[in-house]
Amino acid sequence: MSMTARRVFHLHLVSDATGETLNAVARAACAQYEDAQPIEHVYALVRGPKQLERVLTEIEAAPGMVMFTMVNVELRQRLEARCLELQTPCISVLDPVMVALGTYLGKESSHKPGSQHTMNAEYFGRIEALNYTMAHDDGQSAGDLDQADIILVGVSRTSKTPTCIYLANRGIKAANIPIVPGVVLPPDLETAKHPLIVGLTTSPDRLIAIRKNRLLSLHENTETSYVNHDAVDEEVAFARRLCARHGWPVIDVTRRSIEETAAAVLNLYNERQKVI
Repeated sequence: MSMTARRVFHLHLVSDATGETLNAVARAACAQYEDAQPIEHVYALVRGPKQLERVLTEIEAAPGMVMFTMVNVELRQRLEARCLELQTPCISVLDPVMVALGTYLGKESSHKPGSQHTMNAEYFGRIEALNYTMAHDDGQSAGDLDQADIILVGVSRTSKTPTCIYLANRGIKAANIPIVPGVVLPPDLETAKHPLIVGLTTSPDRLIAIRKNRLLSLHENTETSYVNHDAVDEEVAFARRLCARHGWPVIDVTRRSIEETAAAVLNLYNERQKVI
């Protein structure tokens, strides 16, 4: 559908923290309406009256849907009251979840903005995972691959790096290693016992299209085996045979987003953890 056929509307996202949760919820919801195009106005770290007044001024100047995550009662009441005056819909996206969770636990929430970003052991675990992942990208190894939680293997341009970074942000130490015919894999990959090793593959046609775009971005137009159909067919088949020989599960990423690929990898990882 063309952009001109879409309904364009203003979407105000107001948060007293980083806004990551709110942005994710808003975009997930908007993705369900293909004929709508939001103009996002993002306001993060709104924790005082002056900051809120600036937000209200912008909402008044460009009326539209307001979604928020705010735990300060006075600020949220002011936001809701002003939106009511402007006849603008105003929704707290976490309220239904918080109410249900509080009822189940029989407790009230802490009312601390940005509580999910507290620098606790989990936070530092994610930082450690990210550092490990960046140091073990694209075949880099210091002989410590057995310290990884997950290792992704696959031919070039099968989204190994972005998937690993996504996993690292979930606290998973993830390394990735390219499979290249004729190139020996790192010795510590063969002996690694701790990590789950997963192969990523894709259709040759899709792989060629991605690689051609990559070459164009580098201003390269030379025809090489990197984008030759027969060579790519054999490369993909070689990688599949390698994974089958080692008993590594394989995920086809042809029609998967990075998030979907990571979710599939995590499912395999969690199932493995139950067995160990």
